[in-house]
Amino acid sequence: MQLTRISNSDLTVDVAALGAEMQALSTRDGRNWLWTGDATYWTGRSPILFPMVGRAPMDVISVGGDRYQMSQHGFARRSAFTLVEEWREHCVYRLEASEATRAMFPFDFQLDVEHRLEGRAVIVTATVTNRDSKVMPYGVGFHPAFAWPLPGGERQSHSVTLDNGGEPSLFRLSGGLVNPEPLASPFVGGQLVLNHADFEKDAMIFPEGAGAGLTYGAENGPSVRFSWENLPNFALWTKAGAGFICLEPWQGTAAEVGGSDALDQRPYTALLGPGAVAKYSFRAELVG
Repeated sequence: MQLTRISNSDLTVDVAALGAEMQALSTRDGRNWLWTGDATYWTGRSPILFPMVGRAPMDVISVGGDRYQMSQHGFARRSAFTLVEEWREHCVYRLEASEATRAMFPFDFQLDVEHRLEGRAVIVTATVTNRDSKVMPYGVGFHPAFAWPLPGGERQSHSVTLDNGGEPSLFRLSGGLVNPEPLASPFVGGQLVLNHADFEKDAMIFPEGAGAGLTYGAENGPSVRFSWENLPNFALWTKAGAGFICLEPWQGTAAEVGGSDALDQRPYTALLGPGAVAKYSFRAELVG
């Protein structure tokens, strides 16, 4: 697997060409704050979701009346990117439209994924360019899996605390699709104490109201200051017994139960005009 390593005096990050996916995020003392990708639970670590977030009905999308096979979270996470820029503290990987991508997504696009270090923070930016002559519908999102418990917080409870103090409505998946019936928020005064039992029914999805920043961390220990830009939807996910929690800011969600398979009809789908460019990012600062 081709890896690019970027580093500064505080952090070291490894990024794979496959999926432009972060593989390790470690502090100067050698502690790794990212999930290790143990295949017993889940091989992902920090996949990029594009051109779709979540699942489509029967794994099929339609564009302009034509139907295409599309697996969960799109094809970017399983695609080989090309390294186009590499410096000590940042790198950029690129995925461009090809015959293979057009068989699933009939648009000419460019997707650049940059990983950049600033002190004890890593900033990941996805830049989507529509190189086509027609409007391009798509979803895009991030799926970083941080260690749970965090290194140094092994004996402490962990929580997620929203910057806005919100109590956003919870939505659940049914057969991989979003059940459109809202449920009571698990947040109280903006805080959710994490419990593996909360994920027995799969991901916790918050289409609106989670804001654009949070703190994930141990009660009296290490934490991650996590913020995102231009991504209105949010989700939390893990697998029972696994040592990770995914903090997932999205533009777009899975299709709704009973909803259309048309890509442009999915909830929160982005519509990008010909020649237009859109940027999406998250920042994770390690504390402690």
